[in-house]
Amino acid sequence: MTTTAATAIAHSRSAELFHALSDEARLQIIQILLDGEHCVCDLQGHLDVAQSRLSYHLKVLKDAGVVTDRREGRWAYYTLNRDAIVEAERLLAALRPASNRRLVARC
Repeated sequence: MTTTAATAIAHSRSAELFHALSDEARLQIIQILLDGEHCVCDLQGHLDVAQSRLSYHLKVLKDAGVVTDRREGRWAYYTLNRDAIVEAERLLAALRPASNRRLVARC
C-alpha cells in the first residue's frame, strides 16, 4: 500500500470515528456504556429519544466499531469497544501540532 493510500484510509477511518463521536446523544450513550453492558431498553430509559432514533444512533456507533452488540432472545445488549476509543485518541493525537513548531498562517 502506498503512503497516499494509507493516508486516505487513515483519513477515512478518522472521519468515520469522529462522525460517530460528533453527536450529543451518541456521547450520552457512550457515557452510559462506560458502566458496562446495557440493553436497549435500559439505554432508552436513560435517554430522552424515540426508539427509532436510539436505533439509528446505535447503528452509527456500531458501524464505526465504537460499540458491539449481542443478541439474547428478543433483547439486544450493547457494550463499549475500548479499542475504538483508544484508536480515536491515537488518531486525534496524530493531528496535534508539534510543540516546537510555530503555527504560521499562509495567506
